[in-house]
Amino acid sequence: MSGPDGTARRHVFLDKAQPASYKAAAALAQEVGDAAEAAGISRALVELVNLRVSQINGCAYCLDLHHQRAIEAGESERRIAVLPAWQETNLFTAQERAALELAESITRLLEPVERLYVEDMARAVLGDAAFSAVAWVAITMNAFNRISITSHHPVR
Repeated sequence: MSGPDGTARRHVFLDKAQPASYKAAAALAQEVGDAAEAAGISRALVELVNLRVSQINGCAYCLDLHHQRAIEAGESERRIAVLPAWQETNLFTAQERAALELAESITRLLEPVERLYVEDMARAVLGDAAFSAVAWVAITMNAFNRISITSHHPVR
């Protein structure tokens, strides 16, 4: 692909250009994962949230990475395949549905009334600790999607 002046396009990999910043983001992701585990959120559910956020944002690199991690965490190909239409199935538990709804709300930044409804519903199902953990997972995944999309990280 060529740039506006006809020369070959060269992407700036943000993780390579600012390694200390990326290292800090990676440390945040580790902390968020630990907090999710402490709050009773399974690794498989964390990866479902990561996948759903990445689907919404259209981040191919993160979709590829978190698909593999979801499988490694014990998630089924069937549930991953229907994840874009999770609301239309009975394949997800109440906890998973609340987490996915919250992650979508955070990613799409719903209108305030809708957002408050989703947050109230999610807190009622998840409790405060798991609500906070899922919110941080979604927020962190959104940040990593933007890093990879802006960097044009290739799927290998």
